[in-house]
Amino acid sequence: MTRPFVKMNGAGNDFVVVNALETPFTPTAAQVRAIANRDTGQGCDQLIAIEPSDTADAFMRVWNADGGVVETCGNALRCVGWLLMQSTGKDRVTIDTLGGPTTAWRVPGPVGSGGPEGSTTTAQVKVDMGAPRLDWTQIPLEEAMDTRGIELQVGPIDAPLLHTPGAVSMGNPHVVFFTDRQDDAFVRGSGSLIEHHPLFPQGVNVGFANVLAPDRIRLRVWERGAGLTRACGTGACAALVASSRRGLTGRSATVEVDGGTLRIDWDEASGHVFMTGPVEIERTGTLTLQPAPG
Repeated sequence: MTRPFVKMNGAGNDFVVVNALETPFTPTAAQVRAIANRDTGQGCDQLIAIEPSDTADAFMRVWNADGGVVETCGNALRCVGWLLMQSTGKDRVTIDTLGGPTTAWRVPGPVGSGGPEGSTTTAQVKVDMGAPRLDWTQIPLEEAMDTRGIELQVGPIDAPLLHTPGAVSMGNPHVVFFTDRQDDAFVRGSGSLIEHHPLFPQGVNVGFANVLAPDRIRLRVWERGAGLTRACGTGACAALVASSRRGLTGRSATVEVDGGTLRIDWDEASGHVFMTGPVEIERTGTLTLQPAPG
């Protein structure tokens, strides 16, 4: 079976996007892993299907590189939003996900940057990510805790390397540690350790945030099911919310990720978080799906 695809990225977080509005696209976990493999497949952080919806312009389904289905992806919402706006002629579209519905629209001017060499910045897209979910049951956590700083640490009890992260759900679970330790080995080692910690029954995305100024954050994220990626949109939103709740930043900040920059605004009136950043097209192609073992 073959399916056309578009390879896209948002601030370096890259996707293989398949149009499933008319023909269903239901890959197995093994097929997802094969597509995402950077050595033998197309290579991506997430595989995305654009499906029909009765309540929105489309439904976005997300598979992580490990083959698991996840709730949502902020950078992918911008990419899918742009594709839908191009195909419909609209300047604003609604997208439903397993993490809830959202709205995307075009914005003028360069707000974000980044992406692999050779990709083309097509547009800047803003997404309403909704209100952050801050109660421990909404993350979810295994036990009741104050999500401004939960009881979790890495390293010796008397001298932990990481401790007391903020916990936020942006439709998917995040913890955010505040640290200037952001090297690959530290992020990979700590992130992989925490991702499946018993405190998080659904697993968790792990952010490492260095607050550079009240309006600027340097962020790296170990994504649940995808590992260390060049950008994580929901992670950037979670980092801003977590740092603002701790008084480390205001309610708006530029978040520097490995693949570029994202603008995050936590609107006080609505309580919603808005993310603005680039959409880039890398290439198009055709997937060849190997049949599942019979």
